[in-house]
Amino acid sequence: MANESKPRPRRYARFGSAMDAAKAESGLYLVATPIGNLGDITLRALEVLASVECIACEDTRVTRKLMDRYGIETRLTPYHEHNATEARPRLLARLADGQAIALVSDAGTPLISDPGYKLVRAACEAGHTVTALPGPSSVLAALSVAGLPTDRFFFEGFLPAKQAARQKRVAELASIPATLVLFESGSRLAAALTDLAAAFGKRAAAACRELTKLHEEVRRGDLETLARDYTAGAESRGEFVVVVAPPADDGGTSDNVDELLLQALRRVSVKDAVGEVALATGRPRREVYQRALILAKDTVNDGK
Repeated sequence: MANESKPRPRRYARFGSAMDAAKAESGLYLVATPIGNLGDITLRALEVLASVECIACEDTRVTRKLMDRYGIETRLTPYHEHNATEARPRLLARLADGQAIALVSDAGTPLISDPGYKLVRAACEAGHTVTALPGPSSVLAALSVAGLPTDRFFFEGFLPAKQAARQKRVAELASIPATLVLFESGSRLAAALTDLAAAFGKRAAAACRELTKLHEEVRRGDLETLARDYTAGAESRGEFVVVVAPPADDGGTSDNVDELLLQALRRVSVKDAVGEVALATGRPRREVYQRALILAKDTVNDGK
């Protein structure tokens, strides 16, 4: 008699006890996983991870640690930016065959700075059920502990690695009327904070390191101070989420910047005009300088 493969147990461990999980209904499940502390997984997430046919993940080695912690034997399959083009059709075929698939990232909520949105879009277009299982998020965790306004925030993700591109993007972010949330690696943190301070001035900020992990640390202060601290050697190992306060309400001063610059440019050089207007309005020098270059160019063109 030929050996028949036994179906895998649909079980997971909860509070030290083995729990049975019913087979999940067909569809794609977006499962948030811990950003550091494995105890942050939700009970619903454990049940779904145990009950699906397979789990698509960025790095099987990382996800396996979570599976081992909770006794889950579901098959893992890699899905990341380097193999997504080939892996996505295979996952969609499994969905079309009536299977249930979970999508996880290495840490946190899927689709945040990863290629998962293309799979979700394709699954929706094909008519498959897509279900979100909310849970850990480094973005929300950092916002919670930063001590900065949370009524409106803008998630930027990673800034460009090269300085010129980073400075250009930072200048574009300067006037967004919301708290900014950025990801950054420890090796680039000091440079990024230096560029943020040059463009934003002494805005309040927080650098959140290794959230929920053993060496979690949150440094709060203005951008110039934080840039100086990390340039001087403050601990920068690990993953960072940087939270920056929104620009101060200038009572309409920003509406006058162009007018003040035009008046100053009729009398003095661009450099001196920038100094005057930045002092008068309290706007960051880099922001005023960018406007001055545009206005000076427009003035020259109009005179031709």
